[in-house]
Amino acid sequence: MTFDWPTALPLIFAGLMGLAILIYVILDGFDLGIGILFAAAEDAEQDTMIAAIGPFWDANETWLVLAVGLLLVAFPMAHGTILTALYLPVFLLLVGLILRGVAFDFRAKVPAGRKHRWNRIFFLGSATASLAQGYMLGVYVLGLDVGLGGMAFGALVALCLSAAYAAMGSAWLIYKTEGDLQRKAVRWLRTALVLTALGMVAVSLATPFASPRIFDKWFLWPEILYLSPLPILSALLFLWLWRQTFHLPKPDDRHALRPFLTLAAIFALGFAGLAWSFYPYVVPDRLTIWQAASAPESLAFILVGTVVVLPIIIFYSFYAYRVFGGKATDLTYD
Repeated sequence: MTFDWPTALPLIFAGLMGLAILIYVILDGFDLGIGILFAAAEDAEQDTMIAAIGPFWDANETWLVLAVGLLLVAFPMAHGTILTALYLPVFLLLVGLILRGVAFDFRAKVPAGRKHRWNRIFFLGSATASLAQGYMLGVYVLGLDVGLGGMAFGALVALCLSAAYAAMGSAWLIYKTEGDLQRKAVRWLRTALVLTALGMVAVSLATPFASPRIFDKWFLWPEILYLSPLPILSALLFLWLWRQTFHLPKPDDRHALRPFLTLAAIFALGFAGLAWSFYPYVVPDRLTIWQAASAPESLAFILVGTVVVLPIIIFYSFYAYRVFGGKATDLTYD
């Protein structure tokens, strides 16, 4: 029995692209969320918040570059279709990420009197990038519907994804900070969880009704039985985390990382549900993974480079998070 490379290669790249997107949402989600939380923080707290993401934020965006790069080289037809339909939000996403990067450095270089301006720009860039990502997700879920209904749903998901990022940022601050800021992060997490849950419910309800095919994958027997653990487990994790916010921080800062890991698990469950809903399509109900894929020879060549690059990115990420683990220290610049 021979291995069917023309069939397997598009699946491999779809899995790699999905993995890159999920890791990006979890990792860059917390530093985007901390940028959003700037609006509710005081000056001294903002410096500590920047210190909590300083060693990580730029590397976290590597996963977005990897995901978009895989989409371009492995699924060029899908890349053109998706980015054409989402041209404006992609533009706003890039503007937001650029503003964040500029503000991150400039806020520490300018005179003290102008620091507030760059803090506001850092918040604006973070909020713009988060809202743009949420809008793109909402429009994608509805099959790239750019009509009034699709735009309205995209706006709802944009707000809810921003809240989810704020929840991730709050959870990260619970792990990286202490004292008043840590207690404030617990209150931020409790508030953000409500909108996060609302967003996941909205996407979960809308996705099956986006097309009869997706509806059948979720609500026919026995599929509904096999898939029921996804929403049930997500709901239980939400409830458990909500209850934990009334008992945090714990003595000796025990289990400070648990809220972040719990939210990461919830994101992974939601992503698994979306992946199941749209499989085997990469452009909902238009292009399957195999229709949009590059030639097998091209995919095989790209896979060689991916096998080399991906372990390096993973190793660096683990190494950076290990070296800069523990509580955030006072922010200093050379």
